Amino acid sequence: MSGTSLRPRRQGESLVEAPIGIVPIIWNNDDLPDWAPRVPPETVLDEVARLGYAGTTLGVGFPTGAALRGELERRSLRLAEVYAALPCDRRGPLRDALEAGRRGLADLHAGGGDVLVVAIRGSEERDAVTGRATSGPGLEDDGWRSLAGALETLAREARAIGHRLAVHNHAGGWIETPDEVERLAGETDPGLVELCLDVGHFIVGGGDPVEGLRRYGQRVTHVHLKDVSPGPLAALREGRIRGFDEALLERIFAPLGSGMLDLPAVLRALAACRYRGWLMVEQDTSWEPPSEAAAIGRRVLDAALRWLPEAAADAAA
Repeated sequence: MSGTSLRPRRQGESLVEAPIGIVPIIWNNDDLPDWAPRVPPETVLDEVARLGYAGTTLGVGFPTGAALRGELERRSLRLAEVYAALPCDRRGPLRDALEAGRRGLADLHAGGGDVLVVAIRGSEERDAVTGRATSGPGLEDDGWRSLAGALETLAREARAIGHRLAVHNHAGGWIETPDEVERLAGETDPGLVELCLDVGHFIVGGGDPVEGLRRYGQRVTHVHLKDVSPGPLAALREGRIRGFDEALLERIFAPLGSGMLDLPAVLRALAACRYRGWLMVEQDTSWEPPSEAAAIGRRVLDAALRWLPEAAADAAA
C-alpha cells in the first residue's frame, strides 16, 4: 500500500486537504462484542497508521489521557473524535445521560481530541423498527425538549474547554429518520449543537445524504462516510431482518464505493458547503478481514477526492 495517495492529509483550504480518519469499529465492534476475536489496541493503531489515516476515533480498549496521547504521537496520529451514546427513552434522556456524555468529553479533552460525537441510544421497541422507523415509536414532545436541553448543556461544557459537539444520526436510535434530524435541528441552538452526518445511517433511515448536506451543510461539522448494501437494507425494511445487530451480522454496511452511496455526489455536496472537518471512514462489519476493509475505504476515498472538480483545478494551477 505504498504511494503518495496514502499520505495523511492536513486540514487546509479545500475539501481535498481535509484530514481523513477512521472509526476503528471494523476491528473491534462494541455493538457485537462476541462476533470476532478482539484485536489488541496497539495492533489497531499500527494498522490505522500503516494504511495512511491521519486520525481515529477512541476505539475499544484504547488507553486514555496521556497514555493515549503518547500512542498517537508515536504513530503521527490524532484523536479525531470520541463517540458517546446517550441513554434515552420516549420521554427523553435517562438520568445518567449527561454523565455518559461528560465521560466522553473528559476522554476527548484528556486525549487532545477534536469532536465529541453524540448519538441518542434507542430502546427495544425502537430497535424493532430499524430501517422503517417512520412508522414506529418516536420521542414525545417533552422528550424532545428534554433532549435539546441536555445536548445544549453538554455542548456548552464542550465549548468551554475548546471542543465541538456534533449529534450523530443512528439507525436503531431516536434520531434516525430525516424528519427526526429536522426536528433535532429545529429544537436545538445551531450555534451550540452541530451535526455529525453519518451518510450510511441516513440512507438506512430513509434519507438522501446529498439532500441532507444541502439542507444542513452549514451545520454539519463532522462526517462519517459509510456505504450501504442494498440486499440487507431491503430485508430490514421488509421485516425479514429485525433490529440493528441482526443487520450488522448480515453486513448491511458495505466497503466504501461498493454499495448504494453516491460517494462522488456526497463529496461534491461537502465541497459546495465548504466543509473542512474530518472525513471519517467507517464500516461496522465486513466479509473482508478488517485491515483489508479499512484499506479499501481509504483507497476509494482518496481516489474519489482526486476526481473532485476542485482537485482538478488545483492540479492545473
